[in-house]
Order: sequence, then C-alpha cells, then structure tokens
Amino acid sequence: MIGEKGSPLGGLARLRNVRSKRYSSWDRTGGNDDRLHLQPGETATLANIPGAGSITHIWVTIASEHADPEPYFLRKLVLRAFWDGEDTPSVEAPIGDFFGVGHAQTVNFVSLPLQMSPQDGKGFNCWFPMPFAQGARFEIHSDCDKEILFYYYIDCELYDNAAAVDGLGRFHAQWHRELMTQGTAEDGLTNREWMFDGENIGGQGNYVLLEATGQGHYVGCNLNVHNLRETTQWNWYGEGDDMIFIDGEAWPPSLHGTGTEDYFNTSWCPAEPYSSPYHGITMPGGPNWSGKISVYRFHVEDPVYFSTSIRVTIEHGHANRRSDDLSSTAYWYQTEPHAPFPALLPVAQRLPRSEMAGRTEGDDAGFPH
Repeated sequence: MIGEKGSPLGGLARLRNVRSKRYSSWDRTGGNDDRLHLQPGETATLANIPGAGSITHIWVTIASEHADPEPYFLRKLVLRAFWDGEDTPSVEAPIGDFFGVGHAQTVNFVSLPLQMSPQDGKGFNCWFPMPFAQGARFEIHSDCDKEILFYYYIDCELYDNAAAVDGLGRFHAQWHRELMTQGTAEDGLTNREWMFDGENIGGQGNYVLLEATGQGHYVGCNLNVHNLRETTQWNWYGEGDDMIFIDGEAWPPSLHGTGTEDYFNTSWCPAEPYSSPYHGITMPGGPNWSGKISVYRFHVEDPVYFSTSIRVTIEHGHANRRSDDLSSTAYWYQTEPHAPFPALLPVAQRLPRSEMAGRTEGDDAGFPH
C-alpha cells in the first residue's frame, strides 16, 4: 500500500510487491519523434491504465514550432483524468495552471508536489499520488489553432488487486476563474479607508477556490491575480481573509484566517519571488503589486479534513472590496462519486488579459471592459 512507504527517504528500503509502469510519448517507430503531434480541436488519450494502481509522477513539456508560435497554449490545453471508469473527470484544468502557475506563463519554481524546471520553467513535474482501483485514464484536449508538440511521462505503480488502495481517497484538481470579482466603489473614501476598513460578516461574496461534497481532505491550491486597479496609490491586491467552511457549518468557519499573504505563509505584502516545499510566490507582480501575481499553498503536513462537504473561500481584498481577475486550481482527495464540476470556461475566457485597459491579450474574447 502507498501508506507503507513512510517518509520519502525512510521508506525507500522497504521491499514492496508492486510493478512499475510508464506511459509516455516515445516514438513507436524507434525514431526520435518522441512527442504527440496534437492537432487543433483534438483530444488525445495519454494513458488508459487497467486494474489497480497509483500514479507516482507526471512529467510534461510542450512546444509550438511555428514561425508565428501559438500564443497562450498553457491555457488552451486542458488536462483531464478519470478514475475507476467514471464518466466525469476528477482532474480538469488548463495544463499550465495544473502544474502550479497561472496566466499561461512558466517560471522556475520548486515545491514538494509540483515543480516547473529549467529551461525557464518549461519542464513540468507532478508528484501528487493518484490511486485508483479499477483503472485510470488521462487525456489532453487542445483548443489551439495550430499543431502543438506534446511530450510526456506518466509513471505509476500497478497492484495485484484493489485491496491495495482501500482507504485511499481519489485525487482531484479543479480550475476556477472570475473574470472580475464583484468589488465596491471607492467613492467618498480615502485609499486607506477603502483598502483596510469595512466589515465582512458571513463571508458572502468571497472568491470560491473549492466547493466539494463527500468525505476527503483539501491539500492546497494555487491562486492567480491580475491586479485590475490602475492607481499610483497603495495598491496591495491582498488583505482578504481565507475562510474554509467544513461540513456545511455556518460563519464563522472552523478555519478563519487573517489575510491573503498570511494564508500563503508569507507576510507584510510581499513583492519578491520565493518557492519552498509547501508555499511560494512564483510571480510577485510589478511595481506597487501591478499586473500578474501567482502564489501557492500546499496542505501536505496539515490537510483540511471534511466528512460531508467543504467550501474553501478567500476575500478579494478586505471585505471583498477589490475587483480583480482571479483564477485558481484547487487540489484535494475524496471518496467517489464526486459532484460533477461546473462547465469549464470557453477558451476565449481562459486567456490572460493584457496589461492595458482590462482587455485580453490578442482580442476582446468576451471579457468585461
């Protein structure tokens, strides 16, 4: 069983009756074309694994080899995973966001479960264990306009029977975005009053990172902010409290935090890149916290357990006063069946914004202006 491994190094000497298996994009002709040639609109099966087992590692890198390369393909490619013959995915996210960084960008960073590695963060790695009892299926869907070259490994352990995964939750990952959170006007308020005063009793209007039903545990997220407020005044995007509601409880929830940077284990309005095993700032934004920010927090040593449901939320600015572009990927384990995910936003509404006038990079793509 997975749980018999113990710590990463302490359990390495343990002998186990499992079989190792890899699914990858190696060239079946024996040549060196070791990648998928993913066509516009195509959905390709990366692995269709029978029986019981657990995914141990995923590696991906992606290229667009054209004179005019495909832009923003990290938001146009969608990764999905299905466990035990289910019809709806347990993993569904744009591929760049799944591997820990939003805004269709890459950056070198190191965490325990997810990493982007050189060159320039274009080598994606995932070490979240993903057990299954009756098969696993991975697929990649392209909403790109051009051919994409997709390289991958999916490494797994295979077990003789489903009893090896008894008591283990199924891995889930879900992407979410609000193109513009519903904030409040600054009219008649000083910058300090608007940024730091006001009340939020009840948590209504918070940005929702995860809403799930069943038994399980939440193990973290990445959060991406595009700061849409144009001002020379203090323009800190955070100050929003995290509020995690367990099993349908009323406000105040069992887990109520004190600010955005506090939940992400940093402090005092950070503006520099940082990565560590369980938390980090992969994109700190520009001067005065302008532009694009990406942060992560993994609950590896401190999972948040729930018996019937969980709702993970965070304010967008103190008392939900900011109107920014927020997106996130939440990661958790739970029993099946899970509640079907809301429909993924169409590709035009997944793309990054430009730094100018709140418009998308490339075209309007249905964004509010």
